[in-house]
Amino acid sequence: MKSSCTVTRVALLLLFATATMLALPGCDEKSQQQAQALPQKPPQAVDVYVVKSQPFELKETYAGRVSAYRIAEIRPQVTGIILQRFFEEGVQVGAGDQLYQIDPAPYRAELNKARSELAVAEANAESVRLKAKRYRELLTTKAISQQDADDTEAFWKQAQAQIQAARAAVESAKIDLDYTNIVAPISGIISRSNVTEGALVSAQQATALTTIRQLSPVYVDIQQPAASVLRMRRQGDVLDHKVHLKLEDGSVHGETGKLQFSEANVDPGTGTVNVRAVFENRDRLLLPGMFVRADVVIQRFDEAILVPQQGVSLKPNGVTAVMLVDAENKVITRNIDVVKAVDDKWLVRDGLQVGDRVVVKGLQKIKPGAVVDPT
Repeated sequence: MKSSCTVTRVALLLLFATATMLALPGCDEKSQQQAQALPQKPPQAVDVYVVKSQPFELKETYAGRVSAYRIAEIRPQVTGIILQRFFEEGVQVGAGDQLYQIDPAPYRAELNKARSELAVAEANAESVRLKAKRYRELLTTKAISQQDADDTEAFWKQAQAQIQAARAAVESAKIDLDYTNIVAPISGIISRSNVTEGALVSAQQATALTTIRQLSPVYVDIQQPAASVLRMRRQGDVLDHKVHLKLEDGSVHGETGKLQFSEANVDPGTGTVNVRAVFENRDRLLLPGMFVRADVVIQRFDEAILVPQQGVSLKPNGVTAVMLVDAENKVITRNIDVVKAVDDKWLVRDGLQVGDRVVVKGLQKIKPGAVVDPT
């Protein structure tokens, strides 16, 4: 009786196991259908920047000072009393314009005296010349001695020298008379006058009567680091570079300058080279002594690559990298070499090509290998 119950129990177990095995394929199929029915998570949306190349000028900013193109300090060449001033302070004067008049009376008298002395010398010389001519004729007939003839010839040469000296005195007196009329040697803006009518001035005195500054064009002296000068020299002539200015009020000067001069030595104290740019300054905004910021073009690129800074990351090991979207919309990481930050972009030296898609927004939600939806 016990054996019969055992057999029956075994048979029931086998029957249950067979039914379970037959039911499993149906359960797997149902689970797969349910999984397929669930909504799939869409790819992460990201913003990308499509890399392109463009001509670009790399600039660096340095401090600069404006200086006048030409400066003339007006000083008297003769001593005398100022009779009249002919200019208004602070206006434009031209080269040759009369500025002051020194009393010419004493110098006119000196000129007249020199001219009379020249006339006397010429009259005396004529008498000696005639005498020398007669003595040469008498010497042929032995009517006079050789010594007398030689003395007369010497007197004639001395009279000629006196004429030359008298003419030089006349020329000197004429120059002094002309110096009483003080004129502008250059064109420019004239400053205030340091003397008034009636003042006594001396020849070549230390204090200038006034100063003229030519303000169009003007110079801008820049202290440029030697490393930047080297980079410019490797590209060619240092002087073939443009300069842009920012004024003290923060505004941008509308004109473009050009480097005109570069010192041939480096200042050992600062490691800089003095370079000079020239600006036309047609609107007279640049004044001597003014402090400016000079943007100097130190390098030119025909096909520069610039990418937004938000798409560039700096790794802990110092490597600069970007995340790209490939042709299959998968994210990959690539190391790049950057030159310098330019406004809100990085200038890239190596690592990117035209057409690459750099992720600039949504970086926190993606990782390499992920499929994304680029915009």
